[in-house]
Formats: sequence, C-alpha cells, structure tokens
Amino acid sequence: MIDADFFFSKQQDERVDFNDKDLIQLNPYGLSLTNDASRPFLILKDDSGEYVLPVPINQLEAGVTLTQSTNSAPPLTTHKFAERLLASLDITLERAVFVEIKGVHQLVRVYMNKHPQYQSMKFRADEVMSLCIHMKIPIFATKSYINKSKVMNAELVNIAKDVRENPSLLNRAHSYLM
Repeated sequence: MIDADFFFSKQQDERVDFNDKDLIQLNPYGLSLTNDASRPFLILKDDSGEYVLPVPINQLEAGVTLTQSTNSAPPLTTHKFAERLLASLDITLERAVFVEIKGVHQLVRVYMNKHPQYQSMKFRADEVMSLCIHMKIPIFATKSYINKSKVMNAELVNIAKDVRENPSLLNRAHSYLM
C-alpha cells in the first residue's frame, strides 16, 4: 500500500529574516483523520479564520494531540519528562515559527530562553507539534509560508486521484520492493 505524502515542487530555504509583524499566530483547530494510509493533518488557524495551515503529522503525534484535547478524562501526555526537564534547567520555550519546507516535511524553529548554547532549534513539525500544544507554546507562520504550504493539499489530491484511477500503481513493480 502506498503512504500518501506531500511532495513539494522545489526545496525552500529557511527564512529567518522575518519581522515580528509578519508573523501570524495560529491556534490548533482540529485534526483531519482518514481511514486509509494517508497521514493525518493538524489544522492550525488564526483567530479570524482567514489563514489556515495544514500540518501533516505522523499517526503517533495525532494520537497524542487527540489525547491532549479531550476534556472528559485527566490529560495524559508523553511530554511530562520533557516538560519537567526543561523546567529543572530553567529553560522556557517562547514560540514556534514555521520556517522551511524541505522535501515532504515542514520545519519549525522553536525559540527558547536561558538555554546555555542555543537561542533556537529547528525541528520537523511532525515531531514537535504535540509538545508545542501541550506546553501552550504560541505557534506562528508568515503569510508567505502559509501560501507556499497550500501546494501540499493540491498535490496530495492529485496523488490520491492518480491512485484511485490507476490502482496498479500500488502493485510491486520489482521483486526487491515491498
């Protein structure tokens, strides 16, 4: 079975020269889950609903994010260790800013205070979104980044359409392939 993923037309360099006024704060809005092999999306929106950023995440991050969002049970988290470790080192995470698209991944720069060596670190978005949500770290992107990310949805739809129209794409074409 093929794992539907996002493919970006061209690699983009990280943009770190943005002004704070260029940043749009995004909030978790929901998760888009399917019962096929495609990756779940974390949907981020600004307060006005004008800007929407779909973030493809892995199934584990989606599960953790779902668990964090429930109000019916005591919150369970896989981030308690990281939260306590950061607190014991007096390191605070200030904000997460989407900065780059590389291959099939969106990259986020997490800015922090009081780290002995770094002011920020860059991570794949699908690896840190649930941590950012759990620790209530403000999440930002520029309008330009949001617009570039719209390519993901269009390309995913085309990939899914191609597979539906030609299911033989899922067949093993070579004995070395699974």
